[in-house]
Amino acid sequence: MGVLGSGIMGSGIAEIAAEAGYEVILRSRRQETADHMRTSVERSLLRKIEKGRLSEDAAREIMGRIQTTSDIDLLGPCNLVIESVVEDLAVKKNLFAELSIIVDESTIIATNTSTLPVVELAAVTKHPERVCGIHFFNPATVMKLVEIVTPITASEETISTAVEFAKSLHKDVVKVKDQAGFIVNALLFPYLNNAIRMADSAMASIEEIDIAMKGGCGFPMGPFALLDLVGLDTSLAILDALYEEFRDANFAPAPLLRRMVAAGFLGRKTKKGFYSY
Repeated sequence: MGVLGSGIMGSGIAEIAAEAGYEVILRSRRQETADHMRTSVERSLLRKIEKGRLSEDAAREIMGRIQTTSDIDLLGPCNLVIESVVEDLAVKKNLFAELSIIVDESTIIATNTSTLPVVELAAVTKHPERVCGIHFFNPATVMKLVEIVTPITASEETISTAVEFAKSLHKDVVKVKDQAGFIVNALLFPYLNNAIRMADSAMASIEEIDIAMKGGCGFPMGPFALLDLVGLDTSLAILDALYEEFRDANFAPAPLLRRMVAAGFLGRKTKKGFYSY
């Protein structure tokens, strides 16, 4: 299988796939970033060794199943390719069109998008029936859920193969309609968006809101800690896509979120978001 993307999701998907026994080609536009993703996998496996959850021999076998490259043509022989690049529809469409020429006609091309319309990606390929969404959650090595997104163009065989693949990674699998936000984000992001509005109105501080939602609802983290983990730019893109599809005021991004993204305060990945890191 192939994995495209140079972020934490790409390396996480590669790790759990290699751990499950798949041969993985990890591709980034630059060899340097592809190698950095491999290093991220090595660090993750080292933590598992230190915690006694993995042997050194098993870790070496896992790393032996991961190949990195900047050459997209090397994905040609793959049976499954999962795209996990920037959440930008135009970028993804260009990539899917290119992949469609490179891979075999039987290859499944999947997107890890969290909210964009999968059918629009399928439409630019030669075999739209072989395109679906396989949406992992961050971090993919820990989070148990995978949403299998079924565009109207996808064949039953494609969806059943995607489900079996996700189950082989020991994930909990749900099949969802190709509709913005799918299940989790369509329910989660109005909550996060309204938390930003609440803080911006000075009803309570971000720390107090996080404490309240953890203590009052039993959530493992508050909305602002979660926003920083997801990334404020990613959160804004998801809300924009949700609002574009549904035109519901709950999905209209809070002005404070848009201002923070414009300022480059994106959360953990830039060391500053609603909290400093």
